[in-house]
Amino acid sequence: MPANLSRLCFIFNPISGTNRRFDLRGLLHRQLGKEYALHYEIRPTEYAGHAEELARTAAAEGFGVVVAVGGDGTVNEVGRGLLGTGAALAVLPRGSGNGLARHLGIPLDAAAAVNLLRRPRVLPIDVGRLNGRPFFCTAGLGFDAHVSRRFAEAGTRGLATYVKVALREYGRYRPTPVTIELGEQRLTSDCYMLAFANAAQYGNNAYIAPLADIRDGLLDLCLIDQMPLSRAIRVAYGLAAGTLPASGAVVYHTARTVRVTSPKNLGFHLDGDFAGEAREVQVDLLPLALPVVVGTTFK
Repeated sequence: MPANLSRLCFIFNPISGTNRRFDLRGLLHRQLGKEYALHYEIRPTEYAGHAEELARTAAAEGFGVVVAVGGDGTVNEVGRGLLGTGAALAVLPRGSGNGLARHLGIPLDAAAAVNLLRRPRVLPIDVGRLNGRPFFCTAGLGFDAHVSRRFAEAGTRGLATYVKVALREYGRYRPTPVTIELGEQRLTSDCYMLAFANAAQYGNNAYIAPLADIRDGLLDLCLIDQMPLSRAIRVAYGLAAGTLPASGAVVYHTARTVRVTSPKNLGFHLDGDFAGEAREVQVDLLPLALPVVVGTTFK
């Protein structure tokens, strides 16, 4: 194993989805015994954005693998901190959705995920950017961003809370007219939702773009212009079954760069976390910009 991959730094978010009372130190002692000749450290986060700072520092100190221990928000912060450093991102999934971990074939079982780090398999993946801000799994405008904002205000986490919020907001949300530029192609739409998928799913095996390839240099765009009840049922089933492209309920495009303009502010999310509002959004892709540790099933 190259020397740098034998130095691991675990960036641990103690308050993410399933981290409460999680004995990370004990787990690492059991799974990364002396026979693997690994050096590891644990560094807990203390505030929003801290994981990005800790990751950047760990890379500068020569840690070859920096492990995000938490949910997709923690993964996003750690990934941002590692861009351009050469250090590899690994994920020990402890969130409620774990979208990137699922796409990369990382086991949700903590011990099995740690076992991958004994002899890590590292491949580079594409990185999306929305108005210059990185995302690794998905970003989006419209309804899913609106739900992510209300979900953050809900006071509880988890899939049940997310579904409850989505059902409540479905009857309240209204689409917004937008213009979408895909290279030379120009589209107009009443945008109920526009997702930019680097990976196949949001998390919890909700497949917004099941054909997305995180290493192909393209974003998969999923556009929904209206959401009557009959379409909402097809979308919900397609997300769960991984058959959304065949449902006829959405329109897909692929692109390297996208520009979206609107007469009023549209909310947007990055990897499931509400991130702000804008009337103009520029989305692009950095091909194979981040090395990551992948699971044995990832191709």
